[in-house]
Amino acid sequence: MECRSCGGGPATRVLGFCGSCLAAGIDAARTVGEAHRLSRGPLPAGPPRATEGVSCRVCGNLCRMAPGERGFCGLRVNREGRLVQLAGTPDRGVATWYHDPLPTNCVADWVCPGGTGAGYPRYAYRPGPEVGYTNLAVFLGACSFDCLFCQNDNYHRMARNVAPLVAPEQLASAVAEHTACLCYFGGDPSPQMPFALKAARLALERAGGRVFRVCWETNGNIHPRYLTAAAELSLASGGCVKFDLKAWSGPLHRALTGVDNRQTLRNFETLASYIPKRPEPPFLVASTLLVPGYVGAAEVGAIARFIAGLDPGIPYTLLAFHPHHLMRDLPATSRRQAEECRAAALEAGLRRVRVGNVHLLH
Repeated sequence: MECRSCGGGPATRVLGFCGSCLAAGIDAARTVGEAHRLSRGPLPAGPPRATEGVSCRVCGNLCRMAPGERGFCGLRVNREGRLVQLAGTPDRGVATWYHDPLPTNCVADWVCPGGTGAGYPRYAYRPGPEVGYTNLAVFLGACSFDCLFCQNDNYHRMARNVAPLVAPEQLASAVAEHTACLCYFGGDPSPQMPFALKAARLALERAGGRVFRVCWETNGNIHPRYLTAAAELSLASGGCVKFDLKAWSGPLHRALTGVDNRQTLRNFETLASYIPKRPEPPFLVASTLLVPGYVGAAEVGAIARFIAGLDPGIPYTLLAFHPHHLMRDLPATSRRQAEECRAAALEAGLRRVRVGNVHLLH
C-alpha cells in the first residue's frame, strides 16, 4: 500500500507508513504499538516499564514488571513482588536443536572455519569446507526484539508456553563425534544467556579439547554483564559473534522491532575492540535483512559507515527478504535493491560485503 504520510511506498499494511517517514520521526506511536500488540499476542507489546515493580537484568531491555506482569521475553514474571525466572537460568532453558551438515546456510559461512577452513588447523578440521562435519544448531525459544518481519516467529509459541524446557546438560550431550561447532540462534540468545553460557561450557568439555567452535547469532541486545563471557568463548574456540543489525535509524528500528537499538550498537562497538586479539578467522560478523520499503541503501549505508569506523575488515552480509509474519504483504528483495545496498556498503568503506539468500531475489 501507499504510505499514509507521503504517498510513497511500498508500505506494509500493519504499519501504514513507509521506512523513510518512520526514519524521519513521524508520529506513528499508536500504529506501531498496535502492530506489536498484534504480533505479540498475550506477551507484552513492549518492554514493561512499571513505576513500581521488580527489575530484570538478563538482557538489554531491563524490564520493570508490575505484580502479575510478564517480562518482554515471556520467561520472567513478577509474582507477589518477587522476580520469578521461568526459564533462561543456568539450570533450564527453552530450546530445541538439530545437527546441520557443514557448510551450512549461515550469515558467516563465507568467512568462517566451517564454510572455508579459515584458521586451519587450529580452528578447523580441514583447509576447506568441513564436509562430513555438522553444526549443532540451537534454536532458543524467546527473543528480546519483536521483529514484524521475523523469519522464525515460531519462538512466540515457545515463549508463551515456556516449552520445551531443557537442562544445559541435555544440550551438551547432543555434541557428537563429528560436531564441529555450536551456534545459538532463535529467537535470540539474549534473554537466555545464563543458560546458553553454561550449556556452551559443558559442550566444550564434552568435545574434550578437539576443534569445537562456539558461535552466537544475535540481535545484539545482550546485557553487558554477559557480553564478555560470550566473546571469550568464541575467541578461544575459533567461533564468531554474528550481529543482525536491523536498522540504523532509532525510530525506524523501534517501529520494526519494538525496541531501541542503542544497546545493540554499544555492544557491537565493544566487541569490535576484541578483533585484534584474533584477526582471523573473523571474530565479529554483521548482517542486515533488506526489507523492501524499509531497509534500503540509505539505512545500509549508515550501518556500514558505523561498522567501517570500527574496522573496515568486518564481514557484512546483506540478506534477501522473504515475506513473513506481519509483513507478508511486502515483495521479496529485488536484485536492484540488493545491488544498490551492496554498493552503498562498499562506498562506506567496508572491504568484505556479500549478498546472501540470493535464491530469494527477484
